[in-house]
Amino acid sequence: MTITLTHFLLISAVLFSFGIYAVLSRRNAIMVLMGIELILNSANINFLAFSRFGGMNIEGQMAAIFVIILAAAEAAIALAIVLNIYKRFNTVNVDEISYLKD
Repeated sequence: MTITLTHFLLISAVLFSFGIYAVLSRRNAIMVLMGIELILNSANINFLAFSRFGGMNIEGQMAAIFVIILAAAEAAIALAIVLNIYKRFNTVNVDEISYLKD
């Protein structure tokens, strides 16, 4: 059995779906961040698959590395924000933090 572009796209679609479900259904800020990471990883799989099968050569791999760097920076900043929210409100439930709306 040979692994084709379709296999990578299916795995990416499943990861993307799980990520969207986690972002939309979870109230915990940490779980929302994990959902965003799943979405970014599905994009990385697509970049690498098109790099391998679509003739993008090194550009797909460079885009994946850029996304990884972006995800690391996003995680660091988001975790700092979540820690400050927990310090102030004693919860990370995004529904219970309505003070910022005022």
